[in-house]
Amino acid sequence: MAQQQFFLGIDGGGTKCKARLENANGDLLAEGLAGPSNPVQNADLAFQSILDAASEAVNAAGIPGLTLEQLSVCLGLAGVNVPAYRSIAEKWSLPFKNVKVTTDLHVACVGAHGSPEGAIVITGTGSSSFACVNNVHTGVGGHGFPLGDKGSGAWMGWRGLNYTLEVLDKLQPPTPMVHALCRALGTDNTREIVGEAIDYASRDFARLAPVVVNHVYKNDPVATAIMEDGKAYLEAVILRLKDLGAKRISIIGGLSGHWTGWFAPHIQQLLSPALNPPEIGAVVLARQAFKEA
Repeated sequence: MAQQQFFLGIDGGGTKCKARLENANGDLLAEGLAGPSNPVQNADLAFQSILDAASEAVNAAGIPGLTLEQLSVCLGLAGVNVPAYRSIAEKWSLPFKNVKVTTDLHVACVGAHGSPEGAIVITGTGSSSFACVNNVHTGVGGHGFPLGDKGSGAWMGWRGLNYTLEVLDKLQPPTPMVHALCRALGTDNTREIVGEAIDYASRDFARLAPVVVNHVYKNDPVATAIMEDGKAYLEAVILRLKDLGAKRISIIGGLSGHWTGWFAPHIQQLLSPALNPPEIGAVVLARQAFKEA
């Protein structure tokens, strides 16, 4: 047991933290799932989510004597592209044998392309993009909500809620999307909505995104306008990644399937399917960093 190596990949975002545990041969041993793990939103919660996901994977592996202290880990986390939060993550007293900290985009890129080279767009709770071309890493967007994250679930929910409040103030005409958002919130009283939403994190706004998306397919004019705005932004991002020299571009995340159908044909032609999920990319990077000869 002491001579065996175990590698754990973590894909940590604003909604969930997923762990993948492999042995030195690349065999999947177990996986774990926990809550939000973006240190920008809540560093203490991110720390605990990482431990919870890793512990779940170790327990599920069922290997006698295996502990967290034996794991070489790559943490692919949202938010650590910001130096202050990367520093926080790198200073965590995690119980692992070895720890590499990188961005969720980096691990997603490696997973999507089976190689460090390529580009990735993530549209989930947040949105961001990343290219690795000739070993040069370039981020586009990913500035965090509300400064950025256009095309994300948080952005869509926020746009829908913003319009809803204007309707309730009699500044805009109502649409079915507005009535559905009020039902989801349990009220059409502006003070109650503001009182509830004033402390929303990005994941809370993202919970409203399905209402907006559903009404896009019902031809709601406001929901459609939100979708068109997000589409234009994401198409510009994809063209920027192409201009950086990325030969392979993938879009992933909970909203990716909705966006791709809206893109112009020449944009769709630039996209390639992701080969593997981000947690596999994280394991690959952990093995590269820490595998013993």
